[in-house]
Amino acid sequence: MNQTPSNSFSIDRDVDFLFEIGTLRYHLRTWNQFLNPGAQNLTEHIFRVAWIAAILAKHEGVQDVMKVMKMALIHDISESRSVDVNYLSRQYADRHEHRAIQDTLGGTAIEDEFLSLWNEYELRESLESQIVKDADNLEVELELKELEAMGNTLREALAQGRQTIAEEKLFTETAKKMWNVIQDAEPHNWHLAVRSLDQIDPEA
Repeated sequence: MNQTPSNSFSIDRDVDFLFEIGTLRYHLRTWNQFLNPGAQNLTEHIFRVAWIAAILAKHEGVQDVMKVMKMALIHDISESRSVDVNYLSRQYADRHEHRAIQDTLGGTAIEDEFLSLWNEYELRESLESQIVKDADNLEVELELKELEAMGNTLREALAQGRQTIAEEKLFTETAKKMWNVIQDAEPHNWHLAVRSLDQIDPEA
């Protein structure tokens, strides 16, 4: 059944929102402060969180994987205004995230749906929200592992705190298993495992 479009939002606000989302590629994650000039920008972080969340959702038997991915896409959007804040800065910063997400989404065609998803994520009560938070933590672990492969020692410096996250902050069994796999994983394996050209049978 087709629904009549709401008059509470406008194309103008949608376009403004899309321009704002585009600026996330200029927002460096605050890991950059910790001698980490190769840190991801916010767009890159959100992109991989969405894919991690989708994988976790499938393993955890979630029926609506699209909902999980939408929640992952919105989980850090407030940082376009409230700024990404690391564990150190959080001791001093008052971010007003709820106000930021409301102002960011206000008047857009997706306001109601995505504000609801963001609020659900913040509560961490649903399996979907717990999966997205697990994906958020796993994404950081993947990046630290990648940086280590490039010679950055931040992963070693943060080892104790990251272990606490592994033991106390992960919600799902799949995330805990994936965390353990990441510890000994080779970031280059995805391409090194591909057969070289001289091994490929041209007749195959």
